[in-house]
Amino acid sequence: QTTIEEMADSDLNKVSWDQLISGLKDAFCHDCVNIDEVKQLMTSYESDPSDWKLYSKFDPHRYTRNLVDEGNGKYNLIVLCWGEGQGSPVHDHANSHCFMKILGGNLKETQFEWPQNGQLGAEEMTPLTEKARQVYSTNDVTYINDTIGLHRVENVSHTDTAVSLHLYSPPIICCQSFDERTGTGHKCKVTFYSTGGVRCTTT
Repeated sequence: QTTIEEMADSDLNKVSWDQLISGLKDAFCHDCVNIDEVKQLMTSYESDPSDWKLYSKFDPHRYTRNLVDEGNGKYNLIVLCWGEGQGSPVHDHANSHCFMKILGGNLKETQFEWPQNGQLGAEEMTPLTEKARQVYSTNDVTYINDTIGLHRVENVSHTDTAVSLHLYSPPIICCQSFDERTGTGHKCKVTFYSTGGVRCTTT
């Protein structure tokens, strides 16, 4: 049974949206990334839609990437908005750290091994091997990098939207997407749907 003292300690460990933003800047003031520290900080924020509604921008045809903070060049903090049934392709993270927190709804992550051919545009075609899958709910936090593998994120609901907060360090400018059936990789440029709550003119 949870004691009053434990409940009080739990409340003390919570951070606001503004504290999360400033705390992440502090966490990345050094070159070495403490993965557990960043995960704990993101876990300590309890999602409140009024905090991030400025960045909550949906598109009927695709999920959107909405830049919140550039992290002094050390990382990008992004709100991703997923309409019903929308998902990402299978992709890597260009040797960056990737932290994901669910702000609202549920998202399914499917992880894959790197393709056997391992080469961009290689002629040999081998289907990707699935290694794990999990559904994350509001306030859950997870992490992936290229040593763990590739992944796909999707909102499998056909009635509810989903919103997630992602941190990439270093910022990702270009990554690879992969055909699950053939393992073939293609370079793709990473773009934003909005920046600071303002819709970008080109995406």
